[in-house]
Amino acid sequence: MKTCPDAYHCPVEATIDIVGGKHKVLILWHLSKAGVLRFGELQRRMSQATPKMLTQQLRELEADGMVHRELYHQVPPKTEYSLTQRGVSFVPVLNAMCAWGKDVLDEVGKPSPETSEVLAG
Repeated sequence: MKTCPDAYHCPVEATIDIVGGKHKVLILWHLSKAGVLRFGELQRRMSQATPKMLTQQLRELEADGMVHRELYHQVPPKTEYSLTQRGVSFVPVLNAMCAWGKDVLDEVGKPSPETSEVLAG
């Protein structure tokens, strides 16, 4: 994230700077639903992301204060990811995006059962 708030022309630009990565919104979505996920669990849920890309996106989200990484020094090593307070504050935006996407899918005749369950739960 840019260190100088004056570098942004509007609040939307700041938001996009933080969550605008290729897989960042989906990472936040999965963490918001699961609470805590290990890297392998995230990778299974996001098969379209390469391990390198997922690592990069997680590091950027961590640097921007959206995701917490907990490293356990054990054999084998274990790393868990969860939302920070800032990440949790983004959950209403994720829910609004989900509702909007569901409406669009319904309009074009492609309902998403997974999304419907998430909205209901």
